[in-house]
Amino acid sequence: MLRSLFSGISGLRSHQTMLDVTGNNIANVNTTGFKSSQVQFQDTLSQVLQNGGGAQDGTGGTNPAQVGLGVRVAGITTNFTQGASQSTGRSTDMMIQGDGFFVVRKGPETFYTRAGSFDFDATGQMVLPGEGAIVQGWAAVNGVIDTNSPLVDLKVPAGTVMAAVQTTQASFVGNLPADAADGTVLHRTISAYDPSGVEREIELTFTKGAAPAGWSLGASDGAATATPGALTFNADGSLATPTTFALGGVDVDLSTITGFAGIETLKAGAQNGQAAGTLLSFALGADGTIMGSFSNGLKQAVGRIALGNFTNPGGLEKAGGSLFRTGVNSGPAQIGTAGTGGRGGLAGGSLEMSNVDLSSEFTSLIIAQRGFQANSRVITTSDEVLQELVNLKR
Repeated sequence: MLRSLFSGISGLRSHQTMLDVTGNNIANVNTTGFKSSQVQFQDTLSQVLQNGGGAQDGTGGTNPAQVGLGVRVAGITTNFTQGASQSTGRSTDMMIQGDGFFVVRKGPETFYTRAGSFDFDATGQMVLPGEGAIVQGWAAVNGVIDTNSPLVDLKVPAGTVMAAVQTTQASFVGNLPADAADGTVLHRTISAYDPSGVEREIELTFTKGAAPAGWSLGASDGAATATPGALTFNADGSLATPTTFALGGVDVDLSTITGFAGIETLKAGAQNGQAAGTLLSFALGADGTIMGSFSNGLKQAVGRIALGNFTNPGGLEKAGGSLFRTGVNSGPAQIGTAGTGGRGGLAGGSLEMSNVDLSSEFTSLIIAQRGFQANSRVITTSDEVLQELVNLKR
């Protein structure tokens, strides 16, 4: 049989594969996080009709004469270039800006994906819609995230409680006017919390006495009182004594109060306690931290999304559902946080669109179609030649 007949058949098969890949790319033009693929061809073995010869005295060298035996698909590569951004406004939609993959778990197996359209299930787990794969990351413990710990299923359940913290330190800042009139009284309060989060007010009363007595201080929290006494200031206006005092288990810091004339800016500073609160909403940071807003007016980290990257992303195997699994040539997953180790940052409220270029795909479609037609014509021509051979004997 003619070699060209089999070469034409191999061309039909290879260009059919190219049509299949191109058709799949076009079908996924609107698939979130989809990465297009391209087909590479290479020739198959060639039959040697005449071996080459080296040059000798008085005789030149000759080149080998070979006939190719067709074409085959060398590989189908995935294009991992960044897709365009699509703003959605949904707080659970997340986009990777740069390299990396979201890490998700489905049953016992770990997968990787660029599709960041997440939802919550009935238990508060962050999952991929349709697949139910659970997003992996690190859970926060009292607002602290340990990224060296093993990955866990991320949960952001409604009603998450921020624990109360007892107040142990409080401060007052500003200036007491040294030239205030005798008998001037200033009241300043600051909130403090007990271990269960019950709020109480610590009230400081500053009273200006007749010179040279200056300012005196008394304090109360409704249950206990303290009398730190007279305030004395250094020549440079800084407070000399008392710089601190204790009231109801709270150490009150006065060290930054000054005593210059003509200025009255005394106010409550900071305290390290808080009331309990429940989760109202959350937002995503560029490093993958999920920051919750609580009913007590505070914000606290509730978790952090993990990202993975690979030495050779092209070695990943497509597992359907916009998921990839580790391949033998991809290398192991390098798990870490967004923005580190070559992993991209995260943008909340956006999704990565498919990176399919329709103009390129339609061009490839034409090339594949013409290649298929040309190879079918080779088969037709080979058949006609065979028919002529048969007709030699009539």
